[in-house]
Amino acid sequence: MGDFIYERIPQFTAETVKKKRPRLMAVVNENCTGCEACIEFCPVLCIDHPQPARYTGVVIPPVRIRWHECIGCQICARVCEGLAWNAIDMVPIDEFERRTGVKIGDAASPPEEAEEPSGAAAPRG
Repeated sequence: MGDFIYERIPQFTAETVKKKRPRLMAVVNENCTGCEACIEFCPVLCIDHPQPARYTGVVIPPVRIRWHECIGCQICARVCEGLAWNAIDMVPIDEFERRTGVKIGDAASPPEEAEEPSGAAAPRG
């Protein structure tokens, strides 16, 4: 048979844990349809949908990435590029911090501390 898209995606046998500050950060762009193709491939399970009270847009909201949990592995971006809409950009961590004002450390923060920054200039994610 032909080349399957899944052959280019690394397979993990166990959940991965954040060990150090990532060099890249996954950021959801405006192409996201909320199809959830990326969610099942995330080794740290940091991709989900915003809570209904926080999103008042289309019926199926775009996914969000809990930035403080992301390890920058690029799997979600590769899955989205191959199976969906190329809706996840990998941004260098220093640029991400500069654009959003969010500082990313070595440890995953609790969800209440990992909220998106306010302001229109911040990327979705």
